Amino acid sequence: QVQLVESGGGLVQAGGSLRLSCTASGTIFSIDTMAWYRQAPGKQRELVATITAGGSTNYADSVKGRFTISRDNAKNTVYLQMSSLKPEDTAVHYCNARITTRQTMGRMTGSFWGQGTQVTVSS
Repeated sequence: QVQLVESGGGLVQAGGSLRLSCTASGTIFSIDTMAWYRQAPGKQRELVATITAGGSTNYADSVKGRFTISRDNAKNTVYLQMSSLKPEDTAVHYCNARITTRQTMGRMTGSFWGQGTQVTVSS
């Protein structure tokens, strides 16, 4: 089985910074794209940023220039450095990863989610 565990959320004033981390563990063979999503109260979950195994990144327009996604493949960890935070960034932030796992009879690839970490930005 695979688990994704996020950390680093919290309460911060507008203009401040936070760094989120997400570590995958379990019977992992390989990890492809990793991503951060967020869901604000009453809104749909939205994509924030993605990073491929090779390090190519993509960002939502709303966070470009303020957020940076990175990963440490040796640690099976993805990070989200958030700067110049705004009240509209307040949301539960979720980690997602496409992971190939070792199975008894071979390998299986699936999409896995973390439990979410709350980010609250006060004005």
